[in-house]
Amino acid sequence: MAQALKTSSSVVVKKPAKSFWQIWNMSFGFLGIQFGWGLQMANMSAIYEYLGARPDQIPILWLAAPLTGLLIQPIIGEASDHTWTRLGRRRPYFLTGAILSSLMLLLMPNCGSLWMAAGFLWILDASINVSMEPFRAFVADILPEGQRTAGFAMQSLFIGLGAVFASSMPWLLTNVFHIASSAGDHRAVPTAVRFSFYMGAVAFLGAVLWTVFTTPEYPPEDMEAFRRAKQDAVGLIGNAKDILRAISEMPETMRRLGPVQLFTWLGLFCMWLYFPVAVAHNVFGGSDPNSPEYRAGVEWGGVCFAAYSAVCFAFSFALPRLARTLGRKHTHTLCLLCGAIGLISVMFMHNKYMLLFSMAGVGIAWASTLSMPYAVLAASLPPGRTGVYMGIFNFFIVTPEILTALFFGWIMNHFLHNNRIYAILAGGLLLLAAAGLMQRVTDPQTLSVQDI
Repeated sequence: MAQALKTSSSVVVKKPAKSFWQIWNMSFGFLGIQFGWGLQMANMSAIYEYLGARPDQIPILWLAAPLTGLLIQPIIGEASDHTWTRLGRRRPYFLTGAILSSLMLLLMPNCGSLWMAAGFLWILDASINVSMEPFRAFVADILPEGQRTAGFAMQSLFIGLGAVFASSMPWLLTNVFHIASSAGDHRAVPTAVRFSFYMGAVAFLGAVLWTVFTTPEYPPEDMEAFRRAKQDAVGLIGNAKDILRAISEMPETMRRLGPVQLFTWLGLFCMWLYFPVAVAHNVFGGSDPNSPEYRAGVEWGGVCFAAYSAVCFAFSFALPRLARTLGRKHTHTLCLLCGAIGLISVMFMHNKYMLLFSMAGVGIAWASTLSMPYAVLAASLPPGRTGVYMGIFNFFIVTPEILTALFFGWIMNHFLHNNRIYAILAGGLLLLAAAGLMQRVTDPQTLSVQDI
C-alpha cells in the first residue's frame, strides 16, 4: 500500500516499490492492445490488396488512422491528466478504448470495399490510441523512478507476447486447426483472417479489463489544486492552450528524442506496410493476390512478425539488466543497429526460414523502442504533466506514419518501381540513421533500476 500524509485538502503520496506481479498486472492490458496493433499491421495491407489495391495505393489507405492519432493522443493525455473518477485517472480511457477497438475488430474483416476498410481502420486506430496513450502515463504515475525502466520493459514483454499470437494466428488457424484459408463464403478476406480478428476482439477487451480490476491508482496529491487545474483546462480551448504551452516548454531531452523516434518509426512503417506482401511476391512467387502462393506468403509474413515479436518478448527480460550495464542511451543505440541489420539483410534472403533470423534483429530493436525512449523521457518530465507529454511524444510516431502515407506511394511508384523489397531496405537504412541520432540524447538521470 502507498504511504500517505493526509491533510484537510491534500494527500501526499509516497510511491512504494512494486512487486513483479503488481507490475505484471498493471501491464497486462498491453497484451490486448497489441492484438489490435498486431492484427492490423500483419493483415491490413494484404486486406487492401485482396480488395483490389495497387502497391502505390496502400500507403494513402493508411493515412486517416495516423491523422486521427495525431489529434487524439495529446487530447487524451491532457484529459486524463485532469480526470479523477471512481475508476481513477487513466483506467476510464483504457476501458472506453478497449470497447470501441473490440467492436472494430469484429467489423473490420467483413469489409466489402477499399474505402470501407480504410474507414474502419481509422476508427480502430483512434480507439486503440485512446487505450494505449494513458497506459504509458500509468507507469510513471504508479511506479517510482527506479522501477520505470522495468515497468516499460514489462509493457514490451506483453506487446511482444500479444504480437506473437496476433501475427501468427491466421497461419495457425490454417495450418494447425485446418480452417480454410480461402474465403469459401465468397468474401474477399480469407476465413482464417476473419476468425483471427474475432479472437483478437475478445483478447483485447479481456486483457484491458484485467488491468482495470487489478490495479488501483493513486489520487491526486493535492485535490483542491487538482480541481482548480481541471476547471482551467475544461473545454477544447483550455485543452488546446495547455497542449500548446506544453509544446513550447518541451524538455530538451524530449526534443532530442523526437528525431530518434521519427526515423525509427519511418523505418518500422516501411516494414509493416510492405513486409508480408514482399514475402508473398519475392519469396513465394505469388504475383496474384488470389493465388495460393500469395496467401501462403502473406501467412508466412505473419509468422515472421510473430518471430520478431517472440524475440521482443524474450529480450524484454534482459533489457533492464542491459540498461544498467550500458546505460539507456547506448542500449537503445545498439538495439536499433540490430534492427537495421535485420531489415537490410532481408534484401539477400530467398529462403523463408532465413527470414526468421532477419526478424530476430527487428525484435531486439522493437523491444527497446517500446521501452527505452519512454524510460528516458519519463525521467525528464515535470510532475503532473506526464499524460500530455506522453501524448505529444506520440507526434514523433504519428508524423512518420503520415509522411509515409502521403509520400511513400509516390516514391514506390517513381523510384522503387513498386518493388516491395526496396521498401524493406529503406526501412533498414532509416533505423540506421535513428541509431546515430540516439547518441545525441542525454539521459537526465543516472539509471537506478531495482530488481523485480
